[in-house]
Amino acid sequence: MIKELTLGFSPCPNDTFMFYPLVHGLVDTGGLSYRERLEDVETLNQLALKGELDISKVSYHALGHIRDRYALLRSGSALGRGCGPLLVASGAIDPANLRGKTIAVPGRYTTALLLLRLFDPELDNFIVMPFNEIMDAVLSGNVDAGLIIHESRFTYHGFGLHKLVDLGEWWEGETGLPIPLGGIVARRSLGAEKIAAVERALRCGVEYAQSHQGEAARYIGEHAQEMSPEVCAAHIGLYVNDFSTDLGDEGIEAITCLLQRAEAAGLIPASGTQLFA
Repeated sequence: MIKELTLGFSPCPNDTFMFYPLVHGLVDTGGLSYRERLEDVETLNQLALKGELDISKVSYHALGHIRDRYALLRSGSALGRGCGPLLVASGAIDPANLRGKTIAVPGRYTTALLLLRLFDPELDNFIVMPFNEIMDAVLSGNVDAGLIIHESRFTYHGFGLHKLVDLGEWWEGETGLPIPLGGIVARRSLGAEKIAAVERALRCGVEYAQSHQGEAARYIGEHAQEMSPEVCAAHIGLYVNDFSTDLGDEGIEAITCLLQRAEAAGLIPASGTQLFA
């Protein structure tokens, strides 16, 4: 009997690009079927924290809180260089002067916020809001600064905002490693055999998407209606790379380093659970 699995991912172009082949049956799914649920990354984090999805994209920050119940998959990650979150403001100011000031962030469990707290633990006055509302909040003066992710890093110049810190550059300078932003997890209770089948299908889907670049354009556009095709293409080009096909040793090292630093700072619970099933 075919088992339908709930599959959560974001409407961002990198996710819809990678998952298009899987949800449209263009690759061998190993006898499994998927019911997609598209939500912003922080909603996905919250759903995974509640254990409501079988498979989901989550922030690596969130992974630090759910390792006992979810296993990481080796395909489908957003991880790389030159792709980190940006701290922006309406003027050029020293980030240290933001201590005690309001900073809009895209979610309590986003990797963006984890990186900001690792960068400066004294920044602690956060206002959570949807990522696509942050730049407007900064411009209106409702917050003193904003932490932007996704396509905002391609468009903030046009809003007249100033980049204060590129947290990806900071991370790479600190560790020499790529920045792990988000990955795909599967509920451990599915069992090793089913998780392996999901992982194989996902890898095949990523490879299919990369070799059929234009095929998912309509699907991507339906979920990224406010983005131009050029921004969509830049988004995919930045966040879909070799690490998306397979994390490899360097990707695993980067994730392990992030989680270890977060544990040491008391930002996620300590865990002896292995990352993978």
